[in-house]
This record gives sequence, structure tokens and C-alpha cells, in this order.
Amino acid sequence: MKLLIVTCLTDYGDKVVEMLTQVGISVFSKTETTEFKETQHTNLIDNWYGGDNDNYNSIFFFSFTDQNKAERMLEAIDLRNTEKNKLFPIRGFIMPVESYTAPVGEM
Repeated sequence: MKLLIVTCLTDYGDKVVEMLTQVGISVFSKTETTEFKETQHTNLIDNWYGGDNDNYNSIFFFSFTDQNKAERMLEAIDLRNTEKNKLFPIRGFIMPVESYTAPVGEM
């Protein structure tokens, strides 16, 4: 089991939901957040959002899923970022889940 985390600007939320569905992830959580960025980097690649000092309305998506679906989502994100979102890319992360409680009835 993996924890998939995806973050993007609020404007891209519907596209991320569509991408999650396309890779077979139908159960996920969403939370809104505000990202703050200060331009102190000379290299925009080192900077998370790449632009002027500002704050941005963002969304985090979380899903516990299998490795295959999580990797397919990262591939979909990479493809999308190659085609669009060069200034404000969608970001994805896969984190291992080392242990968890079993749902009622599965013990």
C-alpha cells in the first residue's frame, strides 16, 4: 500500500480528479490550502511555484492505493506537466505505508 499525495492550484482540481479516475483511483481525500512563496532562488527550478512573491490557493489530494496506480498517476502528472502547467505544475509524491490498522471484519 502507498500514500499518494498530489498538490496543484485550485484551478487544476477538476483535472486532477479526472486523472485520478482515469488511472483507477476512485477513493481519495481533498483538502484546500494556501501556498506561500518568497522569491529568493536564482534558479526557478529550485522554486516550488516559479513566479513572483505571492500566495496561491491550492489543493492537496490524498489516496491510499497500490504501487501500480500510484506510479500511473505520477506518469499522468509528468505527461500533463510536459504539455501544460509549466509555471504552476501539478506535483505528485508516493510515500510508503509501513503499517496500518485493519478495517473492521478483516482481522
